[in-house]
Amino acid sequence: MWWRCKSPSKGGRPPISQEMRALIRRFSRENAFWSAERIHGHLVLHGFDPPCPDTIRKYMVKPKGGTEKSQNWLTFLCNHTHVSWGMDFFTVPTIRFHILFIFVVLNHARRQVIHVAVTAHPTMAWVIQQLREAMPYGIQPTYLFRDNDGIYGDEVARFLKGTGIEEVRTAFRCPWQNPFVERYGGTLQRELLDHVIILSEGHLKRLLKEYIGEYYHIARPHHGLDGETPFPTDKLEPVIEPSKLVSIPVTGGLHHRYIRVAA
Repeated sequence: MWWRCKSPSKGGRPPISQEMRALIRRFSRENAFWSAERIHGHLVLHGFDPPCPDTIRKYMVKPKGGTEKSQNWLTFLCNHTHVSWGMDFFTVPTIRFHILFIFVVLNHARRQVIHVAVTAHPTMAWVIQQLREAMPYGIQPTYLFRDNDGIYGDEVARFLKGTGIEEVRTAFRCPWQNPFVERYGGTLQRELLDHVIILSEGHLKRLLKEYIGEYYHIARPHHGLDGETPFPTDKLEPVIEPSKLVSIPVTGGLHHRYIRVAA
């Protein structure tokens, strides 16, 4: 006790301001399934100087984690990220228990959704047509990752070969070998599909268009992009003048975009 009285004042990290705490609680309240890292990314994106995710986590719930995979395959992915895309199917049941198929083509470099389509009856011819629409004016990758889904058949492989694209097939039952598009499918499930009841094919298309165009591409920070969005925006300067964040609900309030305006 005597040495404690004689010792200088305690150091350590500066306290978190009430404004920052309130902002973290607001983000967590309005977006219940966001992680601490996601909130940190949004705060940086809007010009704030937030505490580290571990500190943010004290004011919210449910942290998320991941696992590591084969270094050799990951090395190949990293070396060809800027010239490769991935494609995959995801299934969604409707309110009448009909199964709809979501077809996604994803750019690995910026995590951009190049093309998305919905159908109840996917065929090889339909997939080839979607690939044509995804690659207009000669815009195409060097490598295209896909799994061994029987929908693709032999015609898709011949189409890719004819367009000069090298097809990269993953091993059977190894979805982690196509990680970017598989992760996108999980993100789509957790952030949208788990929270809505799909009424019809048209309803699903409208939800996907709003989620991708109004949130995923322009307002959702990605750890793999150093906190940037797939469509990068100019980072804001640190907050100096009095200002406030205005929230814009997306997909019925499941997510929010934020813009900073003068207070």
